[in-house]
Amino acid sequence: MLAIAGGKGGSGKTTTTLGLARAFDGHVLAVDADRDMPNLGSMAGLDPRAGQTDEPHTHPNDATVSVRSPPAGVDDDGFERWLRGVADDARRAVVDCPAGAGPDAAIPLRVADAVVVVTQLCAPALRDAAKTAAMARALGTHVTGCVVSRARVAPASVGELVDAPVLGTVPDEASPVLAQPTVRTAYRRISDNLGRY
Repeated sequence: MLAIAGGKGGSGKTTTTLGLARAFDGHVLAVDADRDMPNLGSMAGLDPRAGQTDEPHTHPNDATVSVRSPPAGVDDDGFERWLRGVADDARRAVVDCPAGAGPDAAIPLRVADAVVVVTQLCAPALRDAAKTAAMARALGTHVTGCVVSRARVAPASVGELVDAPVLGTVPDEASPVLAQPTVRTAYRRISDNLGRY
């Protein structure tokens, strides 16, 4: 299970989760682990009601990616058990983590095999990215690398700050972002850099 995380809301975690899930070869389960603001299903073009159940849903035009959301009203222990069950069941899963450093953000990081940290090139986002990477390491999760969103190049200092390689950048494009060829190409390159996922 690969977690997509970042300390700041709006950094591009959800877009990166779906972009990578679509870029990987074979079927991928995209998991929305944000219990307060789930939006992975709507970004994937699914009926909003589809995310209200624990069953995976696949968009009719995107048979390679299924989206799964946690059951409503589950407490922290139940959420962690649910995520561990998803990790055991899924051959390949990419998890959209919530922002912040509370239990909601820590639980997916603890369950994941590895994490990719997403950030923008602004001081608050970079600070939060470094904190997220440190939190993942403290929880025993390997930080595979970082992705810089809304940028065409990333200075080497980003990788130094996060203490992980920059896997790639994703350009700032018009909405719908994931329909843009430059964005799809960027996520394909990042998936190639990630290797086995």
